[in-house]
Amino acid sequence: MIIMNYSKTFSFLLVFFTQPLLYAQNIETTTTKDQFIREVYTQALTEGKAYEDLRFLCKEIGARITGSTEAQMAIEWGKEKMTVYGLDVKLHEIQVPHWERGTKEAFYFKTSNGTHVKLRGLALGGSIGTNGTLRGDLIEFSSLDALKSAPSEMVTGKIVFVNQSMDAKQIQTFKAYGGCYPLRGNSASIAAEKGAIGTIIRSLGLASDPHPHTGSMYYAEGINKIPAAAICTSDADKIHAFFLDTPNETMEFVMEMDCRSFPDAISYNVIGEIKGTKYSDEIITIGGHLDSWDTGEGAHDDGAGIVHCLEAFRILKEMNYKPKHTLRLVFFMNEENGNKGGKTYAEWVKENGEKHFAALESDRGGFAPRGFTCDGTPEQVAWLVSIAPFFKDYDLHIFEKGYGGVDIGPLKKSYPEIPLFGFVPDSQRYFDMHHSPNDIFENVNKRELELGAAGIASFIYLLDHKQH
Repeated sequence: MIIMNYSKTFSFLLVFFTQPLLYAQNIETTTTKDQFIREVYTQALTEGKAYEDLRFLCKEIGARITGSTEAQMAIEWGKEKMTVYGLDVKLHEIQVPHWERGTKEAFYFKTSNGTHVKLRGLALGGSIGTNGTLRGDLIEFSSLDALKSAPSEMVTGKIVFVNQSMDAKQIQTFKAYGGCYPLRGNSASIAAEKGAIGTIIRSLGLASDPHPHTGSMYYAEGINKIPAAAICTSDADKIHAFFLDTPNETMEFVMEMDCRSFPDAISYNVIGEIKGTKYSDEIITIGGHLDSWDTGEGAHDDGAGIVHCLEAFRILKEMNYKPKHTLRLVFFMNEENGNKGGKTYAEWVKENGEKHFAALESDRGGFAPRGFTCDGTPEQVAWLVSIAPFFKDYDLHIFEKGYGGVDIGPLKKSYPEIPLFGFVPDSQRYFDMHHSPNDIFENVNKRELELGAAGIASFIYLLDHKQH
């Protein structure tokens, strides 16, 4: 009796410990793709590490602007996590811009009757400082186009306020953002060309709230550089209301910022790999950007994307999946203010003569997954559409032509034929946090983050099985 129980126990243990290996080795013949994807989701939702990994990145490291000590800490963290999860890891050295916000940011306006109204704002990334306190009459324009059309004599010597709202009629909020992006990037150069001494913009966010949103701005060649900042949407409404209520009054605007740029710094992309078993010389790149802006914690932008991809690789390794192609995980550095990580990576892989089969990016937040888009040929988009039935039970429905991502975008120049895929989560709340102090770990939902990681792991698996 005792011997019989021992034998049964040994047989059970033998099956239990060898099952993952057999499961992976026989996946083509004994396990359907549906079953594999179901197991991926089970792993993500019951054994997942994504939420804790994101917590550490946000809370123990924090905001990770390029060139900062925190960015270097994140690089070391990324290297360690990839190693612990069983990837072959290396660092890819790059040169990145180094801009610092400084310690002083103050904004207020003063009315003709002596009223002072303090405002909440942030310098735009790349702006020069004010060199002390900058004062000037404020002039409001409803849009960037209105500023472009204004005569120089209307603007000269003044501080320009461009109060252009994101288009709330857009269902997909990234389209609303795209329509306003030039406002942030170009308003300072356009205002300076007309003789302005400074510029502020309405933050790029749909909600009316107290959180200013930063982001990159650029100075046109040969144009005088003037300070540039974003004011939170609720304070932008205050300024607009003043001009509506007292159209004949002037408003003195006061701003002080001590931000500045430093010489370029050395930084790194973090790269981890799982070698392919059949097409080891063909690479599928998956990743997001490790840097963030220096306000908030970079939780949705792009801590969630980093963790999505890291967790996807961890799950595949945990399931002992043996990919056909070489799977490469890249934590890109410097997406926010230069994209040196993405540009340098594309040049580097081309110089090394590598073959690239496809690329995938997650950089749209950690909200509930909705699907994937493809920047590719009609045939490549058709393949994406063909895999939609695998995700029906998981509430993913977007499988269409669209955008890949900023970091993987430069690969198109090196490999014109490559399909670029973008992970698409729900976008409705993204711009409440984007580039603002509100982009913190507490605003990421654990289950939504885990579902995103499972969706990406499943997509990688199906992509790896895509026919040549």
